[in-house]
Amino acid sequence: MGKFLEETFKHSAGTRTYKVHVPRSYRKQAMPLIVLLHGCTQNPDDFAAGTRMNALADKDSCLVVYPAQPDSANPAKCWNWFNPADQQRDQGEPAIIAGITREVMQSYRVDEKRVFIAGLSAGASMSVVMAATYPELYAAIGVHSGLPYRSAQNMLSAFYVMRNGAAAVPGLGAIGIPIIVFHGDHDQTVNPCNGQQIISQWLASQPGQAQTSVRTEATGESNGRAYSRTLYRNAQGALFAEYWLVKELGHAWSGGSPQGTYADPLGPDASQEMLRFFLSRDEHRRAGILHRLIRSLKPR
Repeated sequence: MGKFLEETFKHSAGTRTYKVHVPRSYRKQAMPLIVLLHGCTQNPDDFAAGTRMNALADKDSCLVVYPAQPDSANPAKCWNWFNPADQQRDQGEPAIIAGITREVMQSYRVDEKRVFIAGLSAGASMSVVMAATYPELYAAIGVHSGLPYRSAQNMLSAFYVMRNGAAAVPGLGAIGIPIIVFHGDHDQTVNPCNGQQIISQWLASQPGQAQTSVRTEATGESNGRAYSRTLYRNAQGALFAEYWLVKELGHAWSGGSPQGTYADPLGPDASQEMLRFFLSRDEHRRAGILHRLIRSLKPR
C-alpha cells in the first residue's frame, strides 16, 4: 500500500485538514489526481475504507485527496452544498476545496488534464458545485447519491429536494464536463429522481451536444444486484455521461466495503466504474476523433 498522509490547508474562507493517498508507484512522475468528498457524519479515513479507493489508486497509479469537513462547519460534517454562500466560485467551501486541489497539485507531480472530483451524498452534491464553479480545474465528475447544482438554497429546501427532487432544475451554462452518476433505487435519504435530474442538468450544459446525443440502455447484474446503465454520447460518438441506477440499493456506496459507513458490498463497484470512466477520457476523445474521420470519408 502507498502512504496516507494528513495535511492542513489554510485559506481566508477557512481552514480544513485533508488526507492524501500517495500510491506506492509514485516516483515524482505526473499522475492523475482524484478528489473525494465524504458524506455526512463521515471522515477521510471512513470514506477511504468504504470506497476502497486507495487500493484501486495503487493499482492504477493515481493520487487521491480527501478533504475533511469538520463539525464546526456543519454539525453533521456535511458539506454545505445547499448554502448560497457555498455555491459560488472563489468563496466559501468551493474556494477551500479548489485550494486543496491546487495545493496537492503543487506538492506532487499531477497531470493537470486528469484531475477529477467525486463524492457521496452531500459530498456528491458538493462535487457538482465544484464542477459548476471550477470547470477548468476538473476533467470529469463522479456523483453517488447526490443532488443537482443550486437545487436548494437553505436547509429547509435541501430536505425538500432530498425527499422529492427539485421542482425546477437551474441551468448550468455551457461547462461541458463529463459526468458519471450512481444512485440506488431504494434510497430513502436522497430520492433517486435526483440522479436523473443531475443528468438532465448536465445534458443541457453540454455545448451543442444535448440535441445530438444518442442514448443507449444497458441492463445487467453485478455482485448480487441488478442495475441499469444509460450511456450518453455526442454526435461524434464520444461518451460524456453515464447514469447507473442500482436496484435495491439504499443510501450507500455501491459495491463498497463494510469497513466504512454508508457502503454496501453488493452491486456494481462504483469506485472501479468511476475510475474507469475517469481514466478512459483519452479513449473517449480518440473515439470521437475516429468517428468524425469515418463520417468524413463516407460518400455524400
